[in-house]
Amino acid sequence: MEHSGTFLTFIGEHLNQFFSYTAFANFTLGHFVMICVGLSFIYLAITKEYEPLLLVPIGFGILVGNIPFTPGLQIGIYESGSVLNYLYFGVLQGIYPPLIFLGIGAMTDFSALISNPKLMLIGAAAQLGIFGAYGIALLLGFTPSEAGAIGIIGGADGPTAIFLSSKLAPELLGAIAISAYSYMALVPVIQPPVMRLLTTSKERVIRMKPPRAVSKTEKVLFPIIGMLLTTFIVPSGLSLLGMLFFGNLLKESGVTKRLADTAKGPLIDIVTILIGLTVGASTQATTFLTAKSVGIFALGAASFVIATFGGVMFVKILNLFLKEGNKMNPLIGNAGVSAVPDSARVSQIVGLEYDKTNHLLMHAMGPNVAGVIGSAVAAGILLGFLA
Repeated sequence: MEHSGTFLTFIGEHLNQFFSYTAFANFTLGHFVMICVGLSFIYLAITKEYEPLLLVPIGFGILVGNIPFTPGLQIGIYESGSVLNYLYFGVLQGIYPPLIFLGIGAMTDFSALISNPKLMLIGAAAQLGIFGAYGIALLLGFTPSEAGAIGIIGGADGPTAIFLSSKLAPELLGAIAISAYSYMALVPVIQPPVMRLLTTSKERVIRMKPPRAVSKTEKVLFPIIGMLLTTFIVPSGLSLLGMLFFGNLLKESGVTKRLADTAKGPLIDIVTILIGLTVGASTQATTFLTAKSVGIFALGAASFVIATFGGVMFVKILNLFLKEGNKMNPLIGNAGVSAVPDSARVSQIVGLEYDKTNHLLMHAMGPNVAGVIGSAVAAGILLGFLA
């Protein structure tokens, strides 16, 4: 009987030890909340098709990051030597975002912008969301570096948000990245009410002249001149702007098709998987669920509204100085945020609600791609002042 009791004690101790290493023993309400968030991301991506290429990896990454474990097993994303920690290195050191920009450049047609350079100003005006959120964040008590990292959410550019926050406020990177990508996916929900509120029925049906044809020479010169001009003004944005324009030159040169195809295909797909999964996994409940994270989400929503306001209102003001027949439809102002091509599609969809024959997509693509450049320039400005 004594041996039997000893054996049962031995088994019981080992079962207790085994249970202490399972996720059930370490599970908290915070983990439950974050797992629900991850599942909602996956649901929105699959059923609503809101940015599925981003929300599926991020949503699954949130699930991965919120499987609770006993510290010291070298499996968590913040544990030195773990596989996830090695993959997260590309986020922390700002390696992945420039590679994303290389792919974006290789798949972007800047013709609409080249044919009507005024559209660049709309992309610049929409960056009001960045600096507006920056100011509000300062008023709420965030440090200048934290406020700068939070403000970039208003650029509607996930890679830029990750790049800047990794430099200015790495401790807030997860919250900023999740906020940026969440609101990028919700562009079709956030922007239309603001657009309708700021425009009149007459403005919504303004017809714009068709864009002029752009020559190959112009397309080839644009990334070269664009890179030199923007990086001479904002050298701190070199890694993003340089890769963006390099990717575009690969596309437009006509002699590097294989490289352009690789950049806009396999390369950007691989990096998107890695950045989405690791950013999602960085939202461990123990480090992510804080009052600052909630504040960042609120500021992210405000920054998108301010950015949309800035773009639409700038077109309305610009129209005061344009002759009849050259006026622009203010509904393309929302496309100044760099959520390519979703914000341009919103311009098209809202425009068709009021005139089913007035197609704004090609016009909206101008400020849309200008917004990509504008957000990278804004990030460079903030990095130059705050780093």
